[in-house]
Amino acid sequence: MTPFFSPQRERWLLLTIAGIQFTHILDFMIMMPLGPQFTRLFGISDAQFGLLVSAYTLSAGASGLAAATYVDRFDRKHLLLWLYGLFAIATLACGLATSYGFLMMARVAAGLFGGVLSALSQTIVADVVPFERRGRAMGIVMSSFSVATVAGVPIGLFIASLWGWQLTFVAIALFSAALGVGAWLTLPRLRTHLDAPRTHSVWRGIGRVLVHRDHLLAFAFSALLMFTGFTVIPFITLYMQANLGMTDTQIPYVYLCGGIATLITARFFGRLTDRLGKVRTFTFMGCAVTLPLMATTLIPPAPLWAVLLVSTGFFVCMNGRMIPGMALITSAPAPQQRGTFLVLNAAVQSAAMGVASFLGGWIISRDASGHLEHYGWAGLVGVAASLGSMLLARRLRLHGAQSAR
Repeated sequence: MTPFFSPQRERWLLLTIAGIQFTHILDFMIMMPLGPQFTRLFGISDAQFGLLVSAYTLSAGASGLAAATYVDRFDRKHLLLWLYGLFAIATLACGLATSYGFLMMARVAAGLFGGVLSALSQTIVADVVPFERRGRAMGIVMSSFSVATVAGVPIGLFIASLWGWQLTFVAIALFSAALGVGAWLTLPRLRTHLDAPRTHSVWRGIGRVLVHRDHLLAFAFSALLMFTGFTVIPFITLYMQANLGMTDTQIPYVYLCGGIATLITARFFGRLTDRLGKVRTFTFMGCAVTLPLMATTLIPPAPLWAVLLVSTGFFVCMNGRMIPGMALITSAPAPQQRGTFLVLNAAVQSAAMGVASFLGGWIISRDASGHLEHYGWAGLVGVAASLGSMLLARRLRLHGAQSAR
């Protein structure tokens, strides 16, 4: 049996888990605005930078897929500490990289060890926190994404602009080490799941999820959901510096304003999803995101306030479609298959982000003056993916759905 926790210890445990989520989300997100520095330092093309971003997500997808076969076979505390420790070492290696090849290998390693952390963290919360308090607990843990966007990325970029990009990764690694100690002190041994009788093999459970037509539609929808933004997002900073003339010290404001705006509007879109229905809200936001998505890829040189207006609109609309989109995805599987489905879905999403980043890097190019070209085409690919996701959303079978979808 999982031991009873006092409210204070439960709070510390949740803050520790949220901190772990924060560091691996930040480790992924910070790569994209640092693109101009990597292209200058290592003399790489935009396509090679896209591959650098893809390396993390593709390896995270492979890691998440493999995790479905072993995640329930170990003590969750020990598994989390091992994976998180290896993730911290891989992140430190990123900060010590002196060549493109070294950095690529470090990013692959960070993705392999970090790709399982999100699903494992949520599993631990479900194991430790009683059902009646689990919604609030998940809210605390999931807030790490907003904190990473609002605070983590801008602070990381300010550190990079003042002392170099290497120190940003070193700081993330040191913070991860401190949180690892906190996890060792606050987490109990979690072995109850090891004593539960197994009615079927892991592979049979995975097979049952993969052969279901409704699940395959949901995976396709999930892939398009992520694909929409990631032909564009990794190259936003490259475009803003090369074509709009923004400086390293101005870029953090793009993420700061976008993060604050999404933090404020997230509750509104959540309520809208419940009132209008998941499919209807997703369709509305899928149409709404088209304008800021294309504006982000086509905006000419403009005052900082105008650029921030466009980029913030892009962040808000992308996040606004993710809320009903994820609600649709989590409603697609039956409750008894939800755990396996969500682990596989995380792998699908990581793979989709990696492929989209690689494709975006292959589409764009540079002219003789160093300006990005064909970025608008990458935006059109994202729009096409968004339209495809809206069509699939109407075909999903949702468990527990009423007439208002």
